Amino acid sequence: MSKRKHRLSDEKALKRARAEIEEDDDEEDVIEPSQPNSFTAPSLKTSGEVGLVESILLKNFMCHSLLGPFPFGDNVNFVIGNNGSGKSAILTALIVGLGGKATTTNRGSSLKGFVKEGESSADVSITLRNRGQDAYKPEQFGPAIIVELRISSEGLRTYKLRSKTGQLVSTKKEELVSILDHFNIQVDNPVSILTQEMSKHFLHSKGEGDKYKFFMKATQLEQMKEDYTYIMKTKTVTLNKIEKHEECLEDLKRKYLEKEDKYKSLASLDEMHSKLEELQHQMAWALVTEMEREVKPMRERVIGEEKATIKYDQKVEEWKNKVVEAEQKYKQIHDQLESISERVQQLQPECTELKKQAQECSKTCKSAEASFHRIKTNLRDLEKDKEQLTKRVDELKHSISQSRAADTQERMERITRLQAELDSLSHQDATLSQQIEQFQQVVARGREEQARIKREEKDLTMATESKRRTLRGLAACRTDRIKRFGQQMPTLLAAIDEAYRMGQFKKRPVGPMGYCIRLKDPEVSLAVESCLKGLMMAFCCDNYKDEKLLQGLMSRHYNQLKRPPIIVSEFSSSMYNIGGRAVRHPDYPTVLQALEIEDPMVANCLIDMRGIETVLIIKNNREARQVMQQGQAPRNCREAFTKDGDQVYINRYYSSDHQRAQYLSADVEEEIRHLEMEIENQVAHASRFHQQVQMVEGDIQRNDALLKRANEDRRKAKEKFRKLQLEMSDLQNVEEPQSEDLRPLEEELQEICSKIAMTRKESDVARQQVGQLKKAWEEAEQGYRQHKDIISSVTEQADPIKEDLGKSDQEVEKSKHHKKHYEEKRKAHITGIQRLKADLNAKEKDLTASVEKATEICPKLEVKRTAKSLDSEISRLKQKISTQQDQQGDRDEVIRQYQEALENYKTIALQVKHLKKFTGLLSKIMNDRHKVYTELRMYLSVRCKYYFDSMLSQRGYTGKMTFDHKNEALLISVQPGDGDKAALNDMRSLSGGERSFSTVCFVLSLWAIAEAPFRCLDEFDVYMDMVNRRISLDMMLKIAASQRFRQFIFLTPQNMSSLPPNNLTRIHRLNDPDRTQTVLPFGQRNHEEEEG
Repeated sequence: MSKRKHRLSDEKALKRARAEIEEDDDEEDVIEPSQPNSFTAPSLKTSGEVGLVESILLKNFMCHSLLGPFPFGDNVNFVIGNNGSGKSAILTALIVGLGGKATTTNRGSSLKGFVKEGESSADVSITLRNRGQDAYKPEQFGPAIIVELRISSEGLRTYKLRSKTGQLVSTKKEELVSILDHFNIQVDNPVSILTQEMSKHFLHSKGEGDKYKFFMKATQLEQMKEDYTYIMKTKTVTLNKIEKHEECLEDLKRKYLEKEDKYKSLASLDEMHSKLEELQHQMAWALVTEMEREVKPMRERVIGEEKATIKYDQKVEEWKNKVVEAEQKYKQIHDQLESISERVQQLQPECTELKKQAQECSKTCKSAEASFHRIKTNLRDLEKDKEQLTKRVDELKHSISQSRAADTQERMERITRLQAELDSLSHQDATLSQQIEQFQQVVARGREEQARIKREEKDLTMATESKRRTLRGLAACRTDRIKRFGQQMPTLLAAIDEAYRMGQFKKRPVGPMGYCIRLKDPEVSLAVESCLKGLMMAFCCDNYKDEKLLQGLMSRHYNQLKRPPIIVSEFSSSMYNIGGRAVRHPDYPTVLQALEIEDPMVANCLIDMRGIETVLIIKNNREARQVMQQGQAPRNCREAFTKDGDQVYINRYYSSDHQRAQYLSADVEEEIRHLEMEIENQVAHASRFHQQVQMVEGDIQRNDALLKRANEDRRKAKEKFRKLQLEMSDLQNVEEPQSEDLRPLEEELQEICSKIAMTRKESDVARQQVGQLKKAWEEAEQGYRQHKDIISSVTEQADPIKEDLGKSDQEVEKSKHHKKHYEEKRKAHITGIQRLKADLNAKEKDLTASVEKATEICPKLEVKRTAKSLDSEISRLKQKISTQQDQQGDRDEVIRQYQEALENYKTIALQVKHLKKFTGLLSKIMNDRHKVYTELRMYLSVRCKYYFDSMLSQRGYTGKMTFDHKNEALLISVQPGDGDKAALNDMRSLSGGERSFSTVCFVLSLWAIAEAPFRCLDEFDVYMDMVNRRISLDMMLKIAASQRFRQFIFLTPQNMSSLPPNNLTRIHRLNDPDRTQTVLPFGQRNHEEEEG
């Protein structure tokens, strides 16, 4: 049960209460009624700052689709409405939304019963005030905390805690519990929230123990009592531990006394030492005899090994010839590849030139097409002018014969105005044309920029996804390192183990190689991986039958994926002798020296396939160049690798494509953090790309809209220009024609006809030129593509040659390796013979020395026993001496054991002393706390009586509250009207209204002694008559007015229109319920348990 804050009055008030009230032997207290002063004293605060319910909203809750939101006031709030309108639903949602159980609401046994029938979930949103100095995490939540609860149809609930602005802060219920503790909100405390069922149960309760429990729970004394009980149980456990330690202390004391006795009883072992010396004399001459037997077979083995040297000479010669053949083949393939590269380099300039020519032809063709379209447009305009002019001439000719006088001056003025408008529209058309061209260019550039950014964004997304896959693999490697080598590797190894257990493999395949090696220096992980490359994933088989079986297993687990390579090499239990061909450098290790390899088969395989004994690791790039490329390279060194993975040869340098090691990295967490940081940066970069795309798209849309607007304006201007031209033409035609006016028009018509003829010739010429240029462009483009295809085909020819070159290079290296291998074997064989001879000489010298030493120890003895039997007897004798010493005790050992036993005894004794002191102090503290608890209980009881009698007196009632703390009982007696105390009756004998009024007085008295930011009462006046209801309401409003820092929420079916208008009181009227709704999903209830 969560602990809640509890504010108490100060010690002075407690002392005054103790001075005024005397407790009887049975701890029963009685107080006469008096008038309190605390209800009328105004509070210093005008409104509460934390924990007040600002609003509540319900969706699909119980039988209501939507209720609220209800903005509650700071002080008094009445929620009124007919039965079924949703009053009790609001109270139930408040309890459940703030973490209460379904059973606490007395509205259902499970949360799923609160979901409206036919809906998948119900939602409750509660806003709590969070202001002032006591605010809860104001930097995160702000001035209000929004608690959102969702209840699924399965009965599951999820919380979301949001700030005032709606930002999600937490989804954990523990955070909600912390908030409720901070605000001192107790939804299961009847003083904070009193439901109909709780009030009804209290009204109809016949047990005095129930009322007492109600009082204890409301004042949180019950929680304090439970805490003290738990502490006393802990104290009992501690006392049991002390008893066990005391028993252990007796055992330690006994052991300490035993060690002390052994320390005082040491005896002599001279006799056994004499026997041991005699056996050692016999052992010396027994060893001489055995060494003489060992020398004879060694002489015979030296003679046999000298005869076996010939076969090694034959093998060395055979592999020398194979090296020469492989180098010749490599040279041929290399020359072939060089010729192809030269051919590609020769073809490349011509391809570039053809591409340039094709681009120029395309540009010229497009320019010619544009010119051709301009000529066609001009011809179309001229023909249209010709048509209009012809029509004008005909009209003039017709009007000459039928002309009449008109107002020429007016027509001329109109023509002048129209001409001015035409000039303005012509200038506007030129301006719009320039704007349209500019907008088209801007839109085209924007679309190119958009395409470029999207391409970069796609590439970045692919790179991010690749890093996420790598991150998932590294995360899996935290518990299983083998997962670094792929998700399929654990299952493949399991299949290999299963097949080996079933006897399908002759010898279990070894691999992957990267899993079988360890780094001595984690800094060179990238260098080693760059050197071994694909061998990190390789497996090694003893024979080709095992290799075929392993291929079948891989095909089932890798399917379409790239399979790990398999190397077939006969397994050996010892590593190769590489003394003559390995690199020896004082400052830099080889790859072999940088690795810890337990299995000699793995080391032999890497020596065979990669020659790791000839590859140096030089961390610094500059030092690597100096060692390998400036001066003579180290003997037997073919290449070197830097810590960045760069590969350094004698005459070339290759940079690594990787930045970090994939398989051998020591710190997986650092790799994960690094990858997460890279992914975070790439995601941020992708977000910036997305923002750029949106900005560019926005610019494109704006410029496109401007382009459309400019085109529309230009179209309208042209339309207006055409209309004005027609109007001007009509005005000019109306003019009184003269024969002199007709002649210029006919001349203009002839000029237009000649222009049309010239333009048609230009159009024909342009059409022919476009056709020729298009044909030339197509030919140039075809030539460029053909040349490009030739280069591609030549390049494709180089791919298999490169592969053959790599295989040939491996063959050369393999032949050289085998030649070196057999040279080393021959050398090792010769060295072995020399070693055998040296061992023989050494043995003979040791034999001579042993004879001399044995003679010095004692004269020669005839020993019939073997050295093994003598050694066994000597060991038994030494064991006997040792046992005797253990029993009697070596002086140093006995002293040490004695001191340890003494130290253990003192340590446990000190612990027992401290625990006893702690339990004594705890007992004193608990006695003090229990005394304070008893005084606090008495003080709260007195206050509760005092306020209860004061409440009853306002109706003219008299009453008595009797607390029996010993038997945990509370007896309440009430006498309506005037009467003496002897006529007091139990509450069960009262009428429904009188009992309700007494209950309200009891609840209000508990309000006065228990703290909470808000109080909720559901249908507090259900059984009252009008008089009791009016007095109870006045009492609650009076208390609310005196406690403006606290919020009061009253739910009642009564009409509160009689309340005087007040800015501290807010009334929420609920709509009448829809009586067509079906039965509630959580079961049929009786009429008394329907919603308020």
